[in-house]
Amino acid sequence: MNKQPHKILLVDDDSLFLKLMVQVFTKSGFECQTATSAEGALVLLDKKNPPDIILSDYNMGQMNGLEFRKHLMKDEVFKNIPFLFLTYFSDSDLMIQGFDLQAIDYVLKNTPVNVIVSKVNNILYAVDKQRELSEQEVRKAATSLNIKSIPANVPNTKGFKIDFWHKTFDDIPGGDFIDFIRVDERYTFTVLGDVMGKKWMAWFFTFGFLSYIRSAVRFAASNGEYSTATILQQVNKVICFDDVLTDILSSLSLLLIDSQTGAIAYSGAGDLPLLHYIHAERKFATISSSGLLLGLFPDGVYNQQEILMQTNDELFIFTDGMIDFADAGGKKSDYNKFASTLLEKLNTHEPFTDVKSHFDAFGANQIDDQSVICIYKL
Repeated sequence: MNKQPHKILLVDDDSLFLKLMVQVFTKSGFECQTATSAEGALVLLDKKNPPDIILSDYNMGQMNGLEFRKHLMKDEVFKNIPFLFLTYFSDSDLMIQGFDLQAIDYVLKNTPVNVIVSKVNNILYAVDKQRELSEQEVRKAATSLNIKSIPANVPNTKGFKIDFWHKTFDDIPGGDFIDFIRVDERYTFTVLGDVMGKKWMAWFFTFGFLSYIRSAVRFAASNGEYSTATILQQVNKVICFDDVLTDILSSLSLLLIDSQTGAIAYSGAGDLPLLHYIHAERKFATISSSGLLLGLFPDGVYNQQEILMQTNDELFIFTDGMIDFADAGGKKSDYNKFASTLLEKLNTHEPFTDVKSHFDAFGANQIDDQSVICIYKL
């Protein structure tokens, strides 16, 4: 996978100097964002797609560089973005104030632009290497503890064949989690969730969600309660009152396969519509849930639907990583494109084991974990 270019935010009220910096950084492979004031930069900043580094002039109009940095320090996302000051003069007291605000460095504006680019590249290289080392340590710890949010295999379920495909983003575990809970020979629960966030930060919380879901399923089953909506509501209530998971949201698809009747009960929490491939008609039917994301409100308004499948029908449950992608225009989502591409493969009589080989092509510009579960009716 091609590495995405680093994104830099350049803030300066000198439009000529700003234009020069954009030309040089763009030529060096950077994606540039610009603002002619600190106020404009604050409007431009996007928490979902922040820059990798900020290079800001100190001496600007209403809000100077130090005040701009103070605003960023109040935000949990923006305060960790490497920050450099640009200035025409050197002042030790000014530098100390900047360093107290965790600025990385000061750069004089009369410094050759190629030197400025090299300095920025060196900072980003150091940040990337430190991130890689941290990720390696977490990966080693997870491996040694045998902590997994994705199962190694699937249970045998009479009358059905279950399979799944999962791919991490940048080879780093993220917020997607999958589980199959076999209660007995008759009942099997299928779980697919996606904790909001990216990479390790989201991955860390998957185990809290999985633990609550497994406990709720086991407790309900022990009492003969097999309502997916009731189980989902119980899980949501516990999560809403868990201080550790405050403001941590997750989508969830919860399905109960009944091998005796052949029916599937389904409840969803902020998940994508399921795709039911009707083999006899060679088309998809979508199945949507009305439930809110887990952790949003104590009452998630969950309902249960019954899905009836005929022989050779297939049911697809998937996370938004399958429909999200990046191009020159930024992040985009295309549910219909994914559905039509999948339908084309199924209509050529490809089994899911073969369809899985095409999923890498689906996510050529992957920006998130990708997960798909397929339930095939025998």
